[in-house]
Amino acid sequence: MSPTVVLAQAASEAEKPAGAAPGGAAAPVKVVASFSILGDLVKQVGGPLVAVDLLVGPNADMHAFQPSPADSKKLAGAKLVVINGLGLEGWVERMTKASGYTGPVVVAAKGLKPIAKPKEKGHDHDHGHGHDHGKDDPHAWQSVGNVKLYVANIRDGLSAVDPANKATYAANAETYLKQLDALDRDIKAAFEGLPKDKRTVITAHQAFGYYGAAYGITFRAAKGVTEDSEPSAREIADLITLIKKEKVRALFVENISNRRLLDRIAKETDAKVGGTLFSDALSNASGPAPTYIEMMRANTKALAEALKG
Repeated sequence: MSPTVVLAQAASEAEKPAGAAPGGAAAPVKVVASFSILGDLVKQVGGPLVAVDLLVGPNADMHAFQPSPADSKKLAGAKLVVINGLGLEGWVERMTKASGYTGPVVVAAKGLKPIAKPKEKGHDHDHGHGHDHGKDDPHAWQSVGNVKLYVANIRDGLSAVDPANKATYAANAETYLKQLDALDRDIKAAFEGLPKDKRTVITAHQAFGYYGAAYGITFRAAKGVTEDSEPSAREIADLITLIKKEKVRALFVENISNRRLLDRIAKETDAKVGGTLFSDALSNASGPAPTYIEMMRANTKALAEALKG
């Protein structure tokens, strides 16, 4: 249920919400989030008190993002900017400087313990776009436990720029954290009883390390899937060897990737393409993963069905 905000008529200027319009009407706090998953988390905490704009929208590859003048304009009009951190948005300092934005930047992943960026033989995680994330894996949102920290950081950021509505942000965050607790329990339950030797899948790139660590699934990345060029014969041979050695049961594409390689591999092995996983972006509103919670449920359903099938 969306919270109801009541503003005291006698509130002082200092007590009015950020962006209060003449006459005391509250204008939403303008927030720019770097990509769709963060945008949803901001909406969950802010509700109708925020207006969220995205730099990278649904079904779009965050790793391929190159800031444009239009993106800088979005920042110039914002009260708050929310990024992931962990090196994902290597362009953020340049972009904020170019836009003239001087407001606060919430780093959603601040305070969590990152895992090391996976190193796959021959696989450069910058995807050919010059987005080298350093030594840390930036995909921390793939663990529900980490997202609980994201929510707390977003709550605190919104409260700082709009202190009059601090209690509402706190209440919204508390409600959402309970939903995340339920989600975390459901994901763990989905894989109960699944033998260790049936817990390996291949995905388009290494975006699921945190999911694997939290829920006991081993993810291997298939080099060549996210690229436009045809995968080499060596890449295909290496994957076939890996699939046979580790008895991989399922291959997954992602909503930001090309499925060419996995389709070819599936034809030559007993593994099957298990469907689409959502890694770095939500689906659009009519898709199966328009929110973070729905994204995690869709991924878990696809994984559990493929691994148990």
